[in-house]
Amino acid sequence: NSVVETAIENAAPTIMVKSKRVGGSVYQVPVEVKPKKRLFYSIKWILEASRGKSGKPMFKRLAEELLAAYSGQGAAVKKKEEVHKMADANKAFAYMAKYIN
Repeated sequence: NSVVETAIENAAPTIMVKSKRVGGSVYQVPVEVKPKKRLFYSIKWILEASRGKSGKPMFKRLAEELLAAYSGQGAAVKKKEEVHKMADANKAFAYMAKYIN
């Protein structure tokens, strides 16, 4: 496995929340993320984290973010953990997942 593959895998979410409106309330329903979407989100978050930094050329910022994600740190991995925490907090609404396309 290369460093890039491992970094992307470390930043990929397995579960996310989706909003579902039932009656007058909006529920955050945890749903599993499909493999293609996992890849999309992990790359997106790594790029966003790289763009968010300043003072260095993009290639250096991207390299730093990839190395951080490889070692399980960095903004992209933190974002993934936040998403997982949110899904974990809303486990009570998991039964509504069947109503989401």
